[in-house]
Amino acid sequence: MSGHSKWHNIRLRKGAQDAKRGNLFTKLAKEIIMAAKGGGNPDTNLRLRLAIQKARGYSMPADNIKRSIQRGTGEVDGAAFEEIIYEGYGPGGVAVLVEVATDNKNRTVANIRNIFGKNGGRMGEMGSVAYRFRPIGLITVPKSATDEDTIFSVVLDAGAEDVRTDDEENFEIVSSPGDFAAVRQALETAGLPITSAEYTMEPGDTVQLDVKDATQMMRLMERLDDDDDVQKVHANFEMTDEVMAAASE
Repeated sequence: MSGHSKWHNIRLRKGAQDAKRGNLFTKLAKEIIMAAKGGGNPDTNLRLRLAIQKARGYSMPADNIKRSIQRGTGEVDGAAFEEIIYEGYGPGGVAVLVEVATDNKNRTVANIRNIFGKNGGRMGEMGSVAYRFRPIGLITVPKSATDEDTIFSVVLDAGAEDVRTDDEENFEIVSSPGDFAAVRQALETAGLPITSAEYTMEPGDTVQLDVKDATQMMRLMERLDDDDDVQKVHANFEMTDEVMAAASE
């Protein structure tokens, strides 16, 4: 499995720890606020429905969810957040996309540039690495819940592009953003449990890292993830299981 996919799984497992210090709830609230700008009804706003489901999965209080929706629709006052994507390079020439939601662009860009600089990377210009990624829908289903034949029969008819089986714990179902809702609905109709479902960015090419660069890259990803303004981080690194284990120590 590619390094960026492994990082996705690590990030999911980090969720409970992040929630304890409020970091995750801040990010979840921002995602709900931004999604609710497209309408406050989750039945007609898929992005909002996904954001709410993710927040509930991490036990975010219902009042927080409601208040975030109201802030997004303008029913209650709050800071005005803007979504921005910053681009940069990590150790070993890794391409990095950083999605943020911020109410202060000057603060955020300074923080992001500082994080890159202190962890073996550097900021890039707009368009410098974005062309190396494509938007996809990504859904994970636990392997303990079903078998490969069943997954394929359910999601391919609904428009999925691929079902990846490299991960030990989950099937990874990839679709175009346009087919994402249909694929998710097919899984729900089939009664299959969904571990995670999100729109994300997939790299078209990857960079293989050694232990030194991988250690720095993991640190860079962690520092970016820990920033309250950062919503998601995408990168195109690869590493062997042995390198991943060494870099994670």
